[in-house]
Amino acid sequence: MPIGVTGSSGNLGGRIARLLASESVDQRLLLRSPAKAPDLPRAEVVQASYNDGAAVRLALSGVEVALMVSGSESANRLDQHRSFVDAAAEAGVRHLVYTSFYGAAADSTFTLARDHHHTERYIEDSGMTWTFLRDNLYLDFFPLLAGEDGVLRGPADGGRVAAVAQDDIAAVATTVLLDPSSHERRTYDLTGPDALTLAEAAATMSRVLGREYTFHDETLEEAYASRASYGAPDWQVEAWVSTYTAIASGELSRVTDDVERVTGRAPLSLADVLGDRA
Repeated sequence: MPIGVTGSSGNLGGRIARLLASESVDQRLLLRSPAKAPDLPRAEVVQASYNDGAAVRLALSGVEVALMVSGSESANRLDQHRSFVDAAAEAGVRHLVYTSFYGAAADSTFTLARDHHHTERYIEDSGMTWTFLRDNLYLDFFPLLAGEDGVLRGPADGGRVAAVAQDDIAAVATTVLLDPSSHERRTYDLTGPDALTLAEAAATMSRVLGREYTFHDETLEEAYASRASYGAPDWQVEAWVSTYTAIASGELSRVTDDVERVTGRAPLSLADVLGDRA
């Protein structure tokens, strides 16, 4: 049977789909915009969005194992997740692999992690077996946190974050999808090999990428003011700021060995990821 894969047009889902293709696995790629699907062997592309239950049920017909990459940030993301989970269960999916967030809880400092917590609880009650991949922040995105002047700004204080490479998340997800019975009802906290302050991350970026990066520890007032200019809704601004306050709180600092335990190899460091980018 094919493996159902969502999010294959994105950075993480695309990595996972390509790894599965390298294993000569049949896939059914569920995409809101099929034209953006990667061109992969043994992959069938089907149009389906999370909030279209009928399309998801049809797309997952005959699929027993599926990857659910968390939906894009939106005010109604939790409703979309619930719609997809219901449709997957109704279609007969037996095992669902969900990309969650590190430390997901009802009271997480990072506001979007609360959606992940409620999604996990909903999947647990769906009747399907599951594996939760709780990804820390992405090492790959660190350069994108800097402004054009090379400054990373946010109220992170001296907090540490055990950020993880997307390649490592993809490797874990692929391992689980190929042998889901060995990972039923398991939650993996996926981190890099160490926890960095943003000042340390900026120093590594400077050394590897060959331009100067620095970190400015904003006050909360500065953080909200600097992001208000984008005209984003309040929930989005709160999410952006809480990314940094979650680092300051220490909630993202614990390093685990889950990447190595699942894949058999040590996780990539920030220098490793930046070296590949360079």
